[in-house]
Amino acid sequence: MASPEPAPSPLTSPLMRRLHPVEDAAYVLGFERTTAWQEIRLGRLRTVRVGRRRLVPTEYIEEYVELLKREARSAA
Repeated sequence: MASPEPAPSPLTSPLMRRLHPVEDAAYVLGFERTTAWQEIRLGRLRTVRVGRRRLVPTEYIEEYVELLKREARSAA
């Protein structure tokens, strides 16, 4: 019997979503949704508005990861 396939992550869905709800972006980044909202309020994690929804484009998630890398290098 074949093992079941894992559920697709928000970044590896068949249509490769480009805009993510804040909760999905937090999951992808590996922290809680409250931390994501805090980083958004601080201006470190950028978002876009679509109607009343606040979404995080994939490139802003990648940009945030690069910011964290730069901060880690400068702290070392």
